[in-house]
Order: sequence, then C-alpha cells, then structure tokens
Amino acid sequence: MKNEPLCRAPCPIARSLGRIGDSWSIMILRDAFAGFTRFDEFQKSSNVAPNILSRRLKALVDDGLLEKVCYSSTPPRYEYHLTPRGRDFRMVLLALVWLLSVKLLEPMYNRRVLADLNHAADVYSAIIEKYGKFESFDKSGGVHIPSDMMEEIMDNRGLLAGKCFEVAGTDCKVLLHLHQLQSDQCLLHPNPLSQLMEYSEPQWNSTAAVNLRATTFVLGDLNFTLPDSRILPGLESTSGTRQMVVCRNINNQYSLILSTDLERVGQAADVISAQMPIIAAVLLIVSIAGAYVFSRWFTKPISAISRAAREMARGNYKVRVTPQADDELGALAGDFNTMAREVGRTSELQRDLIANVSHDLRTPLTLIKGYAETVRDLTGDNKEKRDEQLSVIVDETDRLSGLVNSVMELSKYSSGTEKLNPVQFDLAQLCDEVAYRYQNICEQSGYTLTVDAADPCTVTADPDMMSRVVHNLLANAIHHIGPDGCVALRVKPQPDAAVRVEIEDHGAGIAREDLPYIFDKYYRSRADAGKVGTGLGLSITKAILINHGFPFGVDSEPGKGSIFWFVAH
Repeated sequence: MKNEPLCRAPCPIARSLGRIGDSWSIMILRDAFAGFTRFDEFQKSSNVAPNILSRRLKALVDDGLLEKVCYSSTPPRYEYHLTPRGRDFRMVLLALVWLLSVKLLEPMYNRRVLADLNHAADVYSAIIEKYGKFESFDKSGGVHIPSDMMEEIMDNRGLLAGKCFEVAGTDCKVLLHLHQLQSDQCLLHPNPLSQLMEYSEPQWNSTAAVNLRATTFVLGDLNFTLPDSRILPGLESTSGTRQMVVCRNINNQYSLILSTDLERVGQAADVISAQMPIIAAVLLIVSIAGAYVFSRWFTKPISAISRAAREMARGNYKVRVTPQADDELGALAGDFNTMAREVGRTSELQRDLIANVSHDLRTPLTLIKGYAETVRDLTGDNKEKRDEQLSVIVDETDRLSGLVNSVMELSKYSSGTEKLNPVQFDLAQLCDEVAYRYQNICEQSGYTLTVDAADPCTVTADPDMMSRVVHNLLANAIHHIGPDGCVALRVKPQPDAAVRVEIEDHGAGIAREDLPYIFDKYYRSRADAGKVGTGLGLSITKAILINHGFPFGVDSEPGKGSIFWFVAH
C-alpha cells in the first residue's frame, strides 16, 4: 500500500519510497533492472505468492513505474517493462543498497556470527556435561581429558573453524584450549598455540580472559554474552581486529569461552562506506549525461511534431512530419499527418462553404431585389408582366427559405436535438409513396423511375425522418441521372430481418477521390461544379441514418453510375 504522506514529500527518495509501497515492490523493481519482464520470472526470483505479485505489479503499473505490454494474444500474455519514471528509480535503489550495506550489513552479519557461536557453545557444553569432569593427574593442577570426551570433541571440530575455544575451571585457569582463528592473534589469548593442550599454560591467560571467566562464574548465566553489541570492549589490536565472544557456565564447575574475528565484515563495511560516495557521484554524472542524451534522442520526434503543430496553428495545413521509427512516436507522427490532412480538407471545405453559401444566398437575393425594383419602377398596370415577375420573386424566396431550412435541419440532425420517434412501419410502402411523388416530375422530364418494393418490409424507425432520407436520395439520383434517363429504387429484405434500400442512377458516377467525402456537408464533387444545389441533402441523410444506427454507403464507378444504399432494421 502506498504511503500518501511520503508521496507528497519534497524529497525525491521519499516520494519514490512512498510510491513503490513496500519491500515486495522494491524486489520487483530490482528484478526489472536485472532484465526480468515476465510474471513467472518475478515469482521465481523473489519466491512471492502469485496473488501478492499480481497486486504489486498492478500497483507499479498504475503508478507509472512499469508498463504492461502484450506479447501474446492467444491466450493473452503480458510483459512488464520499466518506464522512464521506473528507470529513474535506479538511483534510489542504489542509495538503498548503500544504506543496507553500510548500516545493516554489519548488524546482520554479527547476528549470524552470534548464532554460530551459540550453536558451537551448546554442542561443546553438552559434551562436557555428558562426561562430568576433567581428571587431575598431578599436584600442579594439570588435568587429564577423558579419551571419550576428547574423541567426541574432535568429531565436532568442524564447529571450531575460525574460532578460539577454551575451557577453564573455577580457579579461572585454562584446562583445554584450541585456536583456529584466521588472524595471528587472539584478543583473549595474546600468544595462542595452534594445538590442543591437556594442561594449562600461563601465557594463555590475559587480564581480559581472567576477568571474563570470573564474571561468568559470578553471574552463573548459562547464555552470557558481553555487552557492547557482543563485541569485546577495549580490546582493539594494532591491526583493528575485533572479536565476538560467547560464554557458558557448565554446572558451576567450568567456564566455556568461544570467540571469533569480526575483522572482515568491518573492513568490507569501511570500504563500502568510503567508496560508495565516489561510486554514487560517478553514477550520478553518468546518469545525468545518459539522461540528457536519451532525452535529446527521445524528444527529437516530439519536437518535430511540436514545430509542425505550431505551423498548423499559423495556417500551414500542408506541413507533414516524417516518422523516425516504427514505434509509438512513429504512430503519433502518422496520426499527426492524418490530422493535418483532415484539418486541411476541413479548411478547404470551409472556404468552399463560404463561397457556395454566399453564392447561393446572393443569387436569389439579387433576383428578388431586381424583380422587386422592376415591379416598382417599370411594370405599372401590366398585370401579366407583374404576376410573372412576382412569381420569380416568390420562387427565389422559396429557394432562399429552402436553403436556410436545410442548414437548420442539418444542424438539428447533426446535434441530436431532433429526437427520434421510432415506430414499426412498412418501409416498402413508404418508399413506394415517396416514389409516387416523383412520378409526375419524371414523366414531364422524360425520365423513368422504377420501383421494386412489392414485399412488406417491417422496420422500427422514425417514418418522417426515413421519408426525408428516401426523398434526398431520389432527388440526388434524378439530379445525376444518366443519358438513359433511368432511376431505380429497390427494397430488398435481408436474411437477418433487416431491409436494404438501394437507389441507382446511370449517371457520370463519382470519382474515387471524392467517395470518402460525398456525405460531408457542403461537399460537392468535381462533376457537380457549376450546378445548382446546396450540398446538404446527403449530409442530412447521413445525420439521420447515424442517429438511427443504420449502416449506409455508396458504390460508384465513373462513367457507369452510382448506387446509394442503407440498411434498416
């Protein structure tokens, strides 16, 4: 669990520790720095329970230290890669390694040494207790060690590796001694002999050793250890050697002392403590240099995209970005280029819209004004001419009104403010009724409109809006009718209870480059240049069909005509 106060701390190390949460997270990041990426690798390395590992990986992904990358889709399998933020944690991890090495290594090592000494002391205390006592053999105090005791002691001599071992009596004189220290000097026995002796020697005694034995007998403590972290106080040799000591009182008859060196771990800690600041400084410099180089390399494509975006803001929609690699930034560059093309096309459509709408509005207004002035100034009492001119005014007013209504209608349909009123109805009958309204126009113009909608086709939709769709598509087909003068309306039931409606003309068709934009508002194909129209009919059709959730499209081939279609259900 994250430590939220640490997450908000000013110190970057504190923030990192607060974010990673606990020791398992640190272990996972350690393994990530070692190159591990997969779930089973993390689990095997840390021996962590799968449920704990899953939660920690998810937390690290959520915090942005790791990213989840799919490497197999069937079945889904993921890898966990370090993010730039996760790689920044390397310095924190190095600091933790230094802290553990300098501040915790020695105490941990001392505890391990103490456990080893206690185990050896327990074994040898049990052997001495088993055989009872040493046997005196002369008046000077010499002793004889029972052969069975000696044999068992030697059987366990592996426990004495790297240790100094002695047994003394109540008079604090040494009865048995063995020296196997790595250093040349035992702090308790200044001149030790590397051999087992069956009698005491004065040179084995020191003030420290005698005082230690005496203290052991006075206290009667069966698990006595010296104070000051169980390290011999005030007994530093000229080489800086330190030793740990464990004592036993055996039946108030004998004292057992085991000691061992602590020199190597102390030296290691000193070396680490002395060298780590230098190493950390070097790593910091290398990291800063590497981060600078990496940031320059990483941000180069981003800078290019940023410059291109500023160019677009100044109105240069032809600017493009060259992808540098097939990665996320390359995909971003490709998306930017697509956006630039679409924005450029939208800008062009906007200019065309202004020009078209201005023209479409200006033309009827000019005619209305002109004919109104003619009626006022020239017509006089000529009723026939006046009625003719007023009819033109009315027609142009209607055209202007139709344009405004189309714009408003498109706005309503596109914004979704025009609510649907879906009911069940026969779409074939609706198409037949709409086609009937165009029959007179077609007959007067010499066109042929065929309708194939014999079978009932029930759909659920807004009938008024669907009527507008069929109207717009038929009007568009007649507007682009071919030399044969034929337009076909077909209503086809589909196997999945859907209904497909097709309106076909045999006109000039639609150029391939115009097809993606044919339903866009105010868009006119190259073939429609100079023709009267608002360019809104197909846009309204598109908005209505999108609101219904009905698929639609157009199939066209230049020179052969077009088929506009939609599928209702």
